[in-house]
Amino acid sequence: MGKRMIMPEIILTDTFLEGFRKLSPSEQKQARKAIRFLSENPRHPSLQVHIIKGTDFWEVYVNMDVRMIYLPESNVYTLMAIGHHDILKNY
Repeated sequence: MGKRMIMPEIILTDTFLEGFRKLSPSEQKQARKAIRFLSENPRHPSLQVHIIKGTDFWEVYVNMDVRMIYLPESNVYTLMAIGHHDILKNY
């Protein structure tokens, strides 16, 4: 029997929720799907998860333009921000 991966706890910050509310309904739907994938399988290929160079923050692709920024700590992923590609300049 293979190893069972423990699903991380997902925490949404106020900044993340603020950014989420600014997304279009279709982007919100894509973001919910990306959050589900992140919690179930952080290595899911569609997420294109990678560290933001020079930081402890990680970036997730929601789609070609929308990104999520999170901070992984042990088994807790704190979603810091979501928005169009230019949110990266804050991290």
